[in-house]
Amino acid sequence: MSAENGFIIEEELKKLPGKPGVYLMHAKDGEIIYVGKAVSLKNRVRQYFQSTRNKSPKIVRMVQNIDYFEYIVTDSELEALVLESNLIKEHRPKYNTMLKDDKSYPFICVTAGEMYPRITISRKMKKDSSRYFGPFPTAGAVRDTIDLLRKLYRIRSCDRKLPESIGKDRPCLYHHIGQCPAPCQGGVPEEEYRKQVKKVLEFLSGHYEEEIRALTEKMNAAAEALEYEQAAEYRDLIESIRSVGERQKITGSGSDDRDIIALAVDQPQEENIHLGRTEAVVQVFFVRGGRLIGREHFFLTSGDSSDRGELLRGFLTQYYAGTPFIPGELMLETEIPEQELLEEWLTGRRGAKVQIRVPQRGMKNKLVAMARENAEMVLSRDRERLAREEQRTSGAVHEIEQVLGLADCSRMEAFDISNISGYQSVGSMVVFDQGRPRRSDYRKFRIRTVEGPNDYASMEEVLNRRFARAEAGYDGFAVLPNLLLMDGGKGQVHAAERVLADLGLSVPVAGMVKDDFHRTRGLYFHDREMPIDRNSEGFKLITRIQDEAHRFAIEYHRLLRSKGQVHSVLDGISGIGGARRKALLAHFRTIEDLRAATEEELAEIPSMNRASARSVWEFFHKDGGAAEGKEKAGG
Repeated sequence: MSAENGFIIEEELKKLPGKPGVYLMHAKDGEIIYVGKAVSLKNRVRQYFQSTRNKSPKIVRMVQNIDYFEYIVTDSELEALVLESNLIKEHRPKYNTMLKDDKSYPFICVTAGEMYPRITISRKMKKDSSRYFGPFPTAGAVRDTIDLLRKLYRIRSCDRKLPESIGKDRPCLYHHIGQCPAPCQGGVPEEEYRKQVKKVLEFLSGHYEEEIRALTEKMNAAAEALEYEQAAEYRDLIESIRSVGERQKITGSGSDDRDIIALAVDQPQEENIHLGRTEAVVQVFFVRGGRLIGREHFFLTSGDSSDRGELLRGFLTQYYAGTPFIPGELMLETEIPEQELLEEWLTGRRGAKVQIRVPQRGMKNKLVAMARENAEMVLSRDRERLAREEQRTSGAVHEIEQVLGLADCSRMEAFDISNISGYQSVGSMVVFDQGRPRRSDYRKFRIRTVEGPNDYASMEEVLNRRFARAEAGYDGFAVLPNLLLMDGGKGQVHAAERVLADLGLSVPVAGMVKDDFHRTRGLYFHDREMPIDRNSEGFKLITRIQDEAHRFAIEYHRLLRSKGQVHSVLDGISGIGGARRKALLAHFRTIEDLRAATEEELAEIPSMNRASARSVWEFFHKDGGAAEGKEKAGG
């Protein structure tokens, strides 16, 4: 929306209110390129369009790309901060500081509210009766700890609902190998089981020295009785406990939870100067209960600032908006803007006081310095890799923009159709954001209205459904692409253009053309094939996108065919009715998976019993695999 369309920036600046709120800067094509918050919208937004003196080159470049702006008034600066964080996460504007990593860290969850609690791994910390420990830096460490606790304290691993399911099915394998007392059979009183759960909670709180002493006594007693195998088991358990304990190094005498945060900053390399971005690495040390349980680094990219305090502020708002656990203290290497406002927001999210500190001396200052040193090491180690990654992603997108003459191709969506002689036609939609696959936005479609192998009609159906869902606000569809990529040439491009014209949408469409050997050849755009250097990063990105769209469609089609074949095979097995067939179809994706299952694995599936499991197993293995021919005949 430009001046000729009624939006005159100078006039709109006069209308800005002197109230807190959030402002959104738009490019000519409507893309949101920056989101910010302000105590006074009038004062803050006007600053962008005043003299360029004292403005960084990045701010000047951003302002040159602003075609219009909009704003949302809020009741307070805190509301503006929350809204700003949500809008940045949703729209990922190119000039905001963006957290590249979207990680979720695992917790150990003890389901204390259940009659017979379990120990599980969880990616979210819910507000329920369970006890959560963590977060831990790796899922491997969590699984090792859970396995150890189940062995030590014989805690059940199944997800059966107790006491409702007591006695309804046979005990599992863990009971037979002595790692579960079978509460599912009523084999252990609740009070006795709860004593073991209490020991689990104490262990996870860091109190495991008593367990080591008890196991050491048992090991020595077993060795004296010449029971060496039993003694070896105790020895292995002791080593496992110490291994878990070594991951929790003491960082002080306190028992507080805190995160220690520092960063290293790098300016863009000369060959990437057109990207206008600052690269940074943030290092976080996780201290829980006074113990350093792990560390993790995060990559940041910023299009508007290289100020350390601003970068840290951007990291904090994005990271702690998504993590389920917020400690009571954040220790930073430098002051950040609006520190009190951030503390108020974090306190509201945590439900308890959160303090942000910048330690100047002592052990805490040394820990922050260590975090900064680690961040600098990661950035130094990965500088060349980051530059290469930028060139093959954002740099490649920039090359495609130049080839097609487009201002922005940051979000590209590619579509493909897969079928065999029209059988079970499916469509795929893959999304690349700034040259990187955005798999959470991938979508697949079963063709409903087209009979037979008609790729053009199938593509029109897929596109109509995709943009209808965008209009309805479906998750993963609401954001429109900057460029549509069709797997094909003139015919597919024109089919897409017809759909867009009927819907009144203006989205550029290009075709990914293949040569006679089914390899990517180039781009078909505006009724001609565009010349593109086959050795360029832009060409390589187009090839990756085309291959990904094809892979995603083929895998979905193969899955549907396999399920159809599995269903056909199951129809021929005696004793397998509708309920058991449904349970087996839900559990096994392919015939190969079903054939490879053991009788014990089959028996553990809901609605199956030992007799039906044996019937299925024998069908695939009796007489040298007699089911092989039936499978082919039924597929």
